[in-house]
Amino acid sequence: MEAVAYSNFRKNFRGYMKQVNEDANPVIVTTKEVEDTVVVISKRDYDALQETLRTLSNPYLMEKIRRGDKQLATGSFRSQELLEVNDD
Repeated sequence: MEAVAYSNFRKNFRGYMKQVNEDANPVIVTTKEVEDTVVVISKRDYDALQETLRTLSNPYLMEKIRRGDKQLATGSFRSQELLEVNDD
């Protein structure tokens, strides 16, 4: 993760936006006031983080995931063939 001063970030805003989106590498924008420091991430990464937080905070869903992980680890699962659906 790269750290850049606010003034440099402002001067090269478009370049940093491109970097964050193409490389999925967040940028820390620093200021003289530590509490004003921010992290810039792509919308795609932000959306993924939000979805992860929603999943982790859902006890019912997490239990299903744990149960599935356990079944996979112990080999106690059944395979199902997928059905093809015609859009006629």
